[in-house]
Amino acid sequence: MTYQDVFSALGDSTRRQVFEALADRPRAVGDLAASLPVSRPAVSQHLKVLSDAGLVVCRSEGTRRIYAARPEGLIEMRAWVERYWSNILESFAVEVAEG
Repeated sequence: MTYQDVFSALGDSTRRQVFEALADRPRAVGDLAASLPVSRPAVSQHLKVLSDAGLVVCRSEGTRRIYAARPEGLIEMRAWVERYWSNILESFAVEVAEG
């Protein structure tokens, strides 16, 4: 997985809502669908994209599949953002020093 995969997965507002809900606590597909304006099959599709991007994990609990956020999936995206943020701050510091 790359930061592009993560950005792409989180680029959809419904997937962001799913990820944020799972960041609060692990949930089954039915629980997620009940709190979102989309069907269970749509939630399952969104979970597949999030899983492929490394943002969620799934475990079986009896006949249910429980999904949880995988914060480690954000590491590459965070590193990418921090690299540019550091460059921006350095450029700003140079401008201030010269100005």
